Order: sequence, then structure tokens, then C-alpha cells
Amino acid sequence: MSDQRSSLLASEWLLYCRPGLESDLAAELADRIATAGITIDVEIDELPHGGYVRVIAPEGQALNDLQRQVSLASLVFARQSLVALPPLNELERSDRLAPILDQLDAAGWSAEEVVFEAPDTNEGKALTSLAKALERPLNSQLKRRKVLRRRAGARRLHVFMTSGHSLQLGLSFRGNRSEHPNGIQRLRFPHGAPSRSTLKLEEAWHQFLPAERWDEVLAPGSTAADLGAAPGGWSWQLVNKGMQVYAIDNGPMDKGLMRSGMVEHLQEDGLKWLPPWPLDWLVCDMVERPSRVIDTIAMWLIGGHCRFTVFNLKLPMKRRWQEVAECLSLLRQLLDDAGIRYQLRCRQLYHDREEVTVFVEALR
Repeated sequence: MSDQRSSLLASEWLLYCRPGLESDLAAELADRIATAGITIDVEIDELPHGGYVRVIAPEGQALNDLQRQVSLASLVFARQSLVALPPLNELERSDRLAPILDQLDAAGWSAEEVVFEAPDTNEGKALTSLAKALERPLNSQLKRRKVLRRRAGARRLHVFMTSGHSLQLGLSFRGNRSEHPNGIQRLRFPHGAPSRSTLKLEEAWHQFLPAERWDEVLAPGSTAADLGAAPGGWSWQLVNKGMQVYAIDNGPMDKGLMRSGMVEHLQEDGLKWLPPWPLDWLVCDMVERPSRVIDTIAMWLIGGHCRFTVFNLKLPMKRRWQEVAECLSLLRQLLDDAGIRYQLRCRQLYHDREEVTVFVEALR
């Protein structure tokens, strides 16, 4: 990461997550590390409701290869993925910059930009003013020392503040990071949408579909089904893209949405209903056992009833990662046995709660 030999290695892997899901991310990381073929004996450190997890290597070992091998896109519960230096604790109020600069000198790091971040907690949000106060003088010092410069491989330096007297320096790489601050895709609630759940589907499209595919994949005139549609938050997103929608739910739909003339409301069992012809999209946000949702999604994909699907899995209070892993394994097995070619991704989105969102595209 620099032309000189660094004396301080990136011995930590720092990942952000939703507060309260640290143990789930830690369990996921333990499984992924066990199958990654990395021989380093690491420690996984989680702070309950802290909003982040640290993977720590023994002294003298770097975690760059592990961070690269287990990509952010392949993880479910992580929002951001950084190689990191050991935390800087007990920083003096009179001079917080000197320890940062000393550590960067020892690491030999360089980057094209600097971002200040904090955990997605009330304590983290309270650090905003301190981050702003440090941002300009730190940038000035980093430019002077040529740590911050052009043509640094698109690397980004993250100053992750965990309190007023502690922080951790991390480095992210293009193609293996979230481009959003704190790894959070923030969206504005659209006027006229029937419920806030509408943001889950919009965020899923941003997360799983490259922008250059939107015109093709979310084209006006496409067809879709929304299982568990009422009151219509997800159907609203589909209609907003110009799609004709089957809304399947025994509950009432939003009257304004129904006046669009683009929604056919059917009071049917969403786990059993099938369309009269193949559709482009299936979306599903039903409050059902995850295994029943998986069976339904597999039935649609194997039967050729849709090409794309986004659906949520409502998770139990405990063993969330294990539940996700078992459900995804079951879906993959069902599709593989049926000879279906597909792309599958899963993520715990910012607008999700006790759930994860899954995207599957049946490949032609």
C-alpha cells in the first residue's frame, strides 16, 4: 500500500453491522473463515450493540488476504469491510491528530480520500461534531505528508470513531466496500407510498442490481406479483416503475394505489397462488416461517413463473445466522437439483429489521 516497507501491519479486519446483530455477524464470519483456507488463528471480538465486529490476527500477521477472499458482497450481516490497524485508545483532547499521524507513518498507508465514520448508535451519532472538527486539520496534515494523494489505487482511509477518546483506522478498496457512509444506503421516503416497507424493496434494487441494468430489468410494461402485498408498499415501487402487478393478500390495499389501474388485488393464499403466465418479477414480504417462504420461492423459480425475485426472511430472536445459512442452503439445493442456473445474493439491509433480504435471478 506504499512504496516503503511498512513496520505496522493491518492485523485487524473491521466490519460494521446493525447494532444488535454483532453476534450474528460474528457467527457468520467464524463459518466463512473456517472455510476460507486461511491458516491464521484469529480472534473475533464483538461488542454487544456496538455496531461493529473486529477480527484480530496474532501480532505480526496481516489480514489483507482474508478481507479480500471473504468479500463484502458475499456477507449477509456486514455493512462495511475494512483492513484495519489496532485501535487508538485514550487519545488526549489536546492532540488527537498526533497518534493518528504516527500510526499512519508506521503503516506506510496512502489513500485518495478520508472519511470519518462512527457506529450506527446514539453514541456514534453524538460524535458528528467532533469528526467535523478533526476533518479539516487531519486532511491538511495528510496532504502535507503525502499520505493523502492522487493515484493511490482508489484506496479510502476510514477514521472510525468509537468514542471521544478512541478510534480505529481502516482502509477500503474499490470493488470490495460500500461506497456509502457507514455502509448505509439512505433513501427518502417517497410521497404517496402506502407504508415505510416500500424502502426495503427500493434499497434491495440498489443493493443487488447495477444501475446500468435498471432500464432493462425494471422496464415499464414488465409484470410482477407481490405476495403478502397489503397495504401495498412493495406494489407501489413496482407500479412506480410502470409494472402491471398482481397483489396477493387477504388484507385491504391502499386506495390511492388501486386507483392507478395497474394493480389487480387477489384475496388468495400467497404461499399457494401461481400466475396464469410467467411474470418478470416476484416480490414477497410475508410474515411466515422462513422455510415456508423458501419452498414458495423455489416453486416459482423451478416452475419458470418468474425470472427475478426479491423476498424477505423473518428471523428468530436467536441463531439468526444459522437460520439464514440453512434457508439459503435449502434454496440452492432445490434449484441445483432442478437444474436451474441462477444468481443469488442475501443481505441484511438498513431498512430491514429482524429479517434479511434475498435476491435471485434465474439465468437464461
